[in-house]
Amino acid sequence: MRYQLDVVAHSVIDVVEHAGGWIFDRAVAGWEVTVLVTGRPDPRPLRILGAEVLDLETVLAARGQGRRPHAVAIAADVCERNSRAHAGLLRALGDGNVEVVVWGESWMSPPEHQVDPVVHRLSVAAQAFKAQALTAAAAPDRPVGRSEIFRTGLSMFPPVAADLVPVA
Repeated sequence: MRYQLDVVAHSVIDVVEHAGGWIFDRAVAGWEVTVLVTGRPDPRPLRILGAEVLDLETVLAARGQGRRPHAVAIAADVCERNSRAHAGLLRALGDGNVEVVVWGESWMSPPEHQVDPVVHRLSVAAQAFKAQALTAAAAPDRPVGRSEIFRTGLSMFPPVAADLVPVA
């Protein structure tokens, strides 16, 4: 059985720009990575990173039936604009068995959930593949750094993977 990571965002470019290196590194480590986005985007940028693509609205309409990921990553703006996604994130935070990762500054965690900043240091390969994915997504001018910063409920339970470390 492989670990599963579901990534939720409104656009492929947002996913690649903010979490592309982490997605690549997890996929190379053997994780099954699925990105849930709205519409029918070009899947090539995400396939470059080792992820598959599903339609977000289809999964939300099915109430996530059949999906039980070990980790969930979500763009903060999805929580603001989509009440079903926000409710699902709160359920995952309360679950205690799901690693929850959020990117973007606009989302504030509820007071009952401890959500701390963490960083993922991209491998050299992740940096290269992220650059290629950005090019495939028609966003080659976006910079590729050595790290990606998230907020996570990781401190609430033993981590599934040791690739996210607290921001000092």
